[in-house]
Amino acid sequence: MSTPSTPRVIGHWIGGAHRASTSGRTAPVFNPATGAVQAEVALADQAEIDEAIAAADEGFRVWSAFSIAKRQSVLFAFRELLNSRKGELAELITSEHGKVVSDAMGEILRGQEVVELATGFPHLIKGAFSENASTGVDVFSIKQPLGVVGVISPFNFPVMVPLWFAPIAIAAGNAVVLKPSEKDPSAALWLAELWAEAGLPAGVFTVLQGDKLAVDGLLHSPVVQSISFVGSTPIAQYIYETASRNGKRVQALGGAKNHMLVLPDADLDLVADQAVNAGFGAAGDRCMAISVVLAVEPVADELIAKVAERIGKLKIGNGAGQDGVEPDMGPLITDVHRDKVSSYVDIAEADGATVVVDGRGYIVEGHEDGFFFGPTLLDHVPTSSRAYTEEIFGPVLSVVRVQSYDEGLALINSGEFGNGTAIFTNDGGAARRFQTEVQVGMIGINVPIPVPVAYHSFGGWKKSLFGDAKAYGVHGFDFFTREKAITSRWLDPATRASGEHSGINLGFPQNT
Repeated sequence: MSTPSTPRVIGHWIGGAHRASTSGRTAPVFNPATGAVQAEVALADQAEIDEAIAAADEGFRVWSAFSIAKRQSVLFAFRELLNSRKGELAELITSEHGKVVSDAMGEILRGQEVVELATGFPHLIKGAFSENASTGVDVFSIKQPLGVVGVISPFNFPVMVPLWFAPIAIAAGNAVVLKPSEKDPSAALWLAELWAEAGLPAGVFTVLQGDKLAVDGLLHSPVVQSISFVGSTPIAQYIYETASRNGKRVQALGGAKNHMLVLPDADLDLVADQAVNAGFGAAGDRCMAISVVLAVEPVADELIAKVAERIGKLKIGNGAGQDGVEPDMGPLITDVHRDKVSSYVDIAEADGATVVVDGRGYIVEGHEDGFFFGPTLLDHVPTSSRAYTEEIFGPVLSVVRVQSYDEGLALINSGEFGNGTAIFTNDGGAARRFQTEVQVGMIGINVPIPVPVAYHSFGGWKKSLFGDAKAYGVHGFDFFTREKAITSRWLDPATRASGEHSGINLGFPQNT
């Protein structure tokens, strides 16, 4: 039992029930708006890792034997429960992550899209059948689940990212072990309770709280068949290399440095609105955030003035709101992360950038100890600066002035990331050329955050994606199933009775 001096400890979900940790290791969970420690989260030891994986393996053996109709009924029940109780989940996200409640609700709804896709899974896991491929021989394929699959999710989307993977994996007959971020772990347990209420058997959805030890436990376990990950590029590469070396399927989505190319014919009011939305929504904690505006001259001065004017009207505060009024932007998740974001502004300034709007040292009255960082606008950012080349993951929008479409395109294509990008223009020919020539996985045309809908797939190019498949969509169902091709011959009863058959032939089978 927790007291004011001993915060509650957030444990695991193993075997269909809450499981208190006995590891003796914990990490703090903050309220980002106040800076106070509101809980401790358990960090699993090897015994708990083994227990979680074993429970998932047992759950898989039960769940994979369920009929498609029974599995589908559980998916529909989960969808309805999530839809009816999404408000409480949004508030839970805000309490640990800090994003405003409406943004948390948007995260849930985008995850819900994947749940809805998963409810239609029977069509997506069908095999194929070719009758009489050779005389009297039929060839067909079936798709079967992998087994126990691991999902490692980031702090910035504690619900949406798990829902990118878990509903599809579960629909296909797998059991999921989710390792959420230790910074905001409670939403994962909330989802586990909802899955159980929807009728999912024990062990099919497991929550393993932890740090690198838990991650490595999943990567090295011979029982875990695949790993799905979203996070920074260095960790994505580590997960891809380690899991692949251990014979697992991997989809590891890494970092980004997303550019918005603004052509001179673009509607600058639209551009300014969308640059603010895409740069500062969720305090910039999005792998799809726009962090660089490539302004094709002569539009930069006018555009910067419009963006700065809009920044001045933003309300920064507790994401939960006050007196029924919600701010536009909440805090960052920890003081360590806030200070890291601040260091990038220092770097940019030292490298010659102009700080047009400075968010460093931002204080919210009544929340002086919160982890706030104000929206920041930089101009003349050198492309050699680490503030340009590295992912900042905070509310910092950089403007780089270019002289032409070709110069802007070359900057995007020369970067090590290839996650998302956008072009703003009223020229359809330029937009069509851009979508063909840009070396990026997700492209917006007058759309700043081009996250695909659930029936397409999410994923970038280059160092933004490591592994076998993108997230959700058809890629997701292919990733979480493996195919068997079956060649079958049944002799006709009349032929069998007469003793006719093909005879002995030691050559390689041929269709003659």
